[in-house]
Amino acid sequence: METYKFKTTINCGNCVKAVTPHLNKLEGVEEWKVDTNNPDKVLEVKTDSLDAQQIKSTVEKAGFKAEQI
Repeated sequence: METYKFKTTINCGNCVKAVTPHLNKLEGVEEWKVDTNNPDKVLEVKTDSLDAQQIKSTVEKAGFKAEQI
């Protein structure tokens, strides 16, 4: 299992709500969470089959920026 971390612009509960359907329907995501209390708004994604670019693209389609850290 691979864990990817991204600095994002997902900064509040409504933002998390907006990105949730996009990440939930992405096949291969085992678990994900966003730490909105962290200044970098860190998104952590655990997956067996996806790469960082696929996750980043999904977050960007939801209207947010993501930069792997």
